[in-house]
Amino acid sequence: MAILTPRCASVPLTDEQVKGLLKRYDRNGDGKLSWKELKAAFRSMGLNFSGWKARQALRHSDANDDGYISEEEMSELVKYASKWGFKIC
Repeated sequence: MAILTPRCASVPLTDEQVKGLLKRYDRNGDGKLSWKELKAAFRSMGLNFSGWKARQALRHSDANDDGYISEEEMSELVKYASKWGFKIC
């Protein structure tokens, strides 16, 4: 009989840890997250439907409607996206 071992373990993350992880995906270093960067971040955090969720999170959190999540908008993004849960693999 085979023993099943999980490939990922769910670990609760603080808001600051989530912010830190998201900031690492600012590939061009402009201090803002685009939809593509946000999608890549969500995918790496184990979220299914990362493209759709990135678009929803962007619409919800982008207060100035410039299409990016700035440092000022990051707290709202983390609060909104935390409902999906994040895991570290």
